[in-house]
Amino acid sequence: MKLIDQQYTQTPFYGIRRMTACLQKQGYQVNHKRVARLMRKMGLETIYPRPKLSQSDDNHRRYPYLLNDLTIDQPNQVWCSDITYIRMPKGFVYLVAIMDWYSRFVLAWQLSNTLEVSFCLQALAIAAKWGKPEIFNSDQGSQYTSREFVDSLENLGITISQDGRGRVFDNIFIERLWRSVKYEEVYLKDYSTVAIALENLSNYFEFYNYRRLHQSLGYQCPATIHFQD
Repeated sequence: MKLIDQQYTQTPFYGIRRMTACLQKQGYQVNHKRVARLMRKMGLETIYPRPKLSQSDDNHRRYPYLLNDLTIDQPNQVWCSDITYIRMPKGFVYLVAIMDWYSRFVLAWQLSNTLEVSFCLQALAIAAKWGKPEIFNSDQGSQYTSREFVDSLENLGITISQDGRGRVFDNIFIERLWRSVKYEEVYLKDYSTVAIALENLSNYFEFYNYRRLHQSLGYQCPATIHFQD
């Protein structure tokens, strides 16, 4: 499952059969049925290239995707959010992050052992201490379409934008964040407890925001861009 996680993060477009072939080339005697079972257990979508963590709720209101052809040229114009999973020795924990689209600055993050909306609301409350965006973009998962989360955004006067179903690249920058978090931190550490995961992720996000140089930002760190005058 760890190898599947690593390969999926690197090549999210791999379906069951290509994932099976990849594992077989590494010497693992697995067939596509076993790979399919493990991917289902991990919540990995086999049709669309993204973790199937945020299940949509057809009873909730949908919002349009507002970022097409939008020029994003300043901090706090658009925030984006998503949820990913982190494998533990027994099971998974879930990580939510809220990031400024323009600067890539991670405004807030939270860990949870469930996918209840509460940890997303906690992240939003922390992010709100930095200010508020004009637009908040997320997927159509039940956490983001819940009445509690929508009410929180509307009470702050924030316009809601949501990705189209299966359109992973609608939220591309936070997808890139997950790749960085996993390859530069999670896969190197193999956290044994949630407490260790919290400590190490806290250190990583501090590094990511204030010291990690981004090629797309002209080799500056997110904090420099986010707080520039």
